[in-house]
Amino acid sequence: MRTTRLFISLAIAVLSVAAGTFTMTSCHSVLFHDGKSDYVIVLCADASTSEQTAAKELQIYLEKIGGMTLPIVDENQIEDGQKHIFVGFNKEYAEKFNVEYPENDDEGYTYRSVDDNIWIYGGKQRGTIYGVFSFLENELGVRWYSADCTKVPTFAKWEFKDLMHSEKPFVEYRHLNYAMANSNADWLAHNKCNMGWSFLNNEYGGLTGYWGCHTFSYFISTGEYFEEHPEYFSMRDGKRTPYTQLCLSNPDVLRICTEKMKQVIADNPQYWVYDLSQNDNHFPCQCDECRAMEEKYGGHSGPMVWFVNQVADAIKPLHPDKYIGTFAYQYTRQAPTNISPRDNVLIRLCSIECCFAHPLEECEHNQSFIKDMVDWSKIASKLFVWDYVVNFRQYVAPFPNFGVLAQNIKAFKKYNAIGIQELGVYNSYGSEFHDLRTWVISKLLWNPKQDAMALAAEFIKAYYEEAAPYVQQYFDLCHSLINDSTVLGIYDGDTNPLFTDEFIAQGKSILDQAKQASASANEEIRFRVEQLCLQIDYMRMMRYPKEAKEDGTYDRVCAFARQHNIRLNEWTTVEEFIDLYNKLMNGEITIEQITNFITKRWIEQAG
Repeated sequence: MRTTRLFISLAIAVLSVAAGTFTMTSCHSVLFHDGKSDYVIVLCADASTSEQTAAKELQIYLEKIGGMTLPIVDENQIEDGQKHIFVGFNKEYAEKFNVEYPENDDEGYTYRSVDDNIWIYGGKQRGTIYGVFSFLENELGVRWYSADCTKVPTFAKWEFKDLMHSEKPFVEYRHLNYAMANSNADWLAHNKCNMGWSFLNNEYGGLTGYWGCHTFSYFISTGEYFEEHPEYFSMRDGKRTPYTQLCLSNPDVLRICTEKMKQVIADNPQYWVYDLSQNDNHFPCQCDECRAMEEKYGGHSGPMVWFVNQVADAIKPLHPDKYIGTFAYQYTRQAPTNISPRDNVLIRLCSIECCFAHPLEECEHNQSFIKDMVDWSKIASKLFVWDYVVNFRQYVAPFPNFGVLAQNIKAFKKYNAIGIQELGVYNSYGSEFHDLRTWVISKLLWNPKQDAMALAAEFIKAYYEEAAPYVQQYFDLCHSLINDSTVLGIYDGDTNPLFTDEFIAQGKSILDQAKQASASANEEIRFRVEQLCLQIDYMRMMRYPKEAKEDGTYDRVCAFARQHNIRLNEWTTVEEFIDLYNKLMNGEITIEQITNFITKRWIEQAG
């Protein structure tokens, strides 16, 4: 019997540790018990704005978890022997543990127990606040899954002993470009993403920005310059052509771009990198001078690097801490020869042509991209990778690539990436697994050693509640479609053989069960399931238009997309998509005419 009791006691202790409750013995320190606590939260005297925010959020979440409010005091107000959680850098602790003062922009953090106390510290801009958020997440189980889904457990008692946890970000700049993330800077901070489309100063330490994208048309636009100076633009088939690229061998083009870049930096001094890059089209200049540079430097990227280098040289004496960025994208993706980017030039390498069914380094379709990445890493000290995690042609169709996310992020860092942008559905909510993707990718950008599938399973269970078993079954079904021969691109159409009739039928059956399981759930859960069902409904509408009109699928998709303003692809609004779909199905328009419509829109936007 004694042996049995001992075994049971040990089992209970192990389970308590796993649950984060630490209730084994009296030698543990008790942070709170039955809504009471002896602790205060202490801020260093020179606490930054984000450290003050960290202390306030720690106070708020501990109140939600344990039912008590810990006072926040200055370090000069702490009483002798008073138990505390110290937020920020503490000289006494630092001397005790031989810790150096972190740089302000150091995003690494440490939280540790010090006798009966806890110390959470890192860089003053974002390191300390990341430490507080990670403490709440790792030790107390708080999760910030999405803008409308934060999970906060409650405990009657929480104890700790021998806390010691340190982390640093895997990659320096982490940009998750999804609509939900872009409009919720607090969510980005809680999930340790430090970059947005634009610079942002806020109470969480702000967001770093990368100024501009496809900026040739900004510096020298067709509307402003083409009529008087057609020589500034690409020569195509012997004729200067508007809405193309710039003639990089023209000295006036270099002069104008240089002067305007100086003004851009003067007007926007808070950015760390400023874009000077090709427009989003495939029309580089074919004049004799530009072709001669291509010959000299080994391809289209050669004139681009030469041109950007000249601007970077002019900027460096004025702003030695700034970078000039440019694309390695489509026709400039291949690295040049006989020329290298200056040390203040940042190459933004894009994976747009890749297959995303398998890890980049393991897929035969991606070997040219890997070669380009290797070649760039040899001549450029730093890369910034623009990666893609969405099907732009079908925002709501399944895109089963969760299995490659972590390995691809690791590959980018392997080849000198200091920053990664994961471009998803940036202009609409409601895309395929929108909230699930943003949360999982945010975790992997910070630490890609985590298991993406395990993270997805955790999210699904918490987010879909009653319907979670069926959502997990559907998620697994989608990923079971991937095999050794699968090719998954970001412009695949609805005729992709990956999505068989059998898959659509099975998916519909599973999601119908998810609907039934959530019928008695709250409105929020029912909405999440209905939004998920849009995936199969959309596939059925595209694959079987006649049946979809007859059985109500078409009406259901249109009504839901209209009500919640959910784009079904990148290029068209909801109403434009529905109009084009009906005209196509009625034979009033062809696929070629739709393509021309989209192309014309892109050209107009780029002008």
